[in-house]
Amino acid sequence: MNLERELQKRSGSVCELSGVTENLKIYEVPKSPGTGLDAHILISQTCIEQIEDPDEVDPNHWRCLNDSMWSEVPAVQVMAWRMLNRLRAESWPQDLLDMMYLDDDTLAWAKATGDGDDDNDTIKHIDANGAVLQAGDSVVLIKDLNVKGANFTAKRGTAVRNISLVHDNPEHIEGRVSGQHIVILTKYVKKS
Repeated sequence: MNLERELQKRSGSVCELSGVTENLKIYEVPKSPGTGLDAHILISQTCIEQIEDPDEVDPNHWRCLNDSMWSEVPAVQVMAWRMLNRLRAESWPQDLLDMMYLDDDTLAWAKATGDGDDDNDTIKHIDANGAVLQAGDSVVLIKDLNVKGANFTAKRGTAVRNISLVHDNPEHIEGRVSGQHIVILTKYVKKS
């Protein structure tokens, strides 16, 4: 049995995560309980680079998981689950995780690498009162803020709805104030 040929047949010669057709490589899913075809997926070089180097992750690239998470192939389900967990700081992956179903064996395999564990290394965005902020929350400004480059002042008491989190900086959130998308320091907001 030729593994690459079998993977191409199973996937239809497209990346099993992103659906692209170029630069496809065989990827062995870590901690697989099985071997051979069951332990491998056919994915793009771009997906491999982002899986192996968390600093290279482009959250928008992984919106493809909206489709691939429904695959019937356990190895694909495992990688979709792991990547969605890595991207939880964004607002949309948690919605997909809430919809996703893995049987007990597949979920155990997905958790085998520690993805999805809530640990102290996870970046937490904390408001001025010590409350943990989540993507989609509403906050209120507790100080007048001069918005650089936009020539206006965001007044104290202004509500900012549906915030998004800056995934690599726990002190920054993003939101819309006076029609402008701005970055706000967490120490100047309180959760509403």
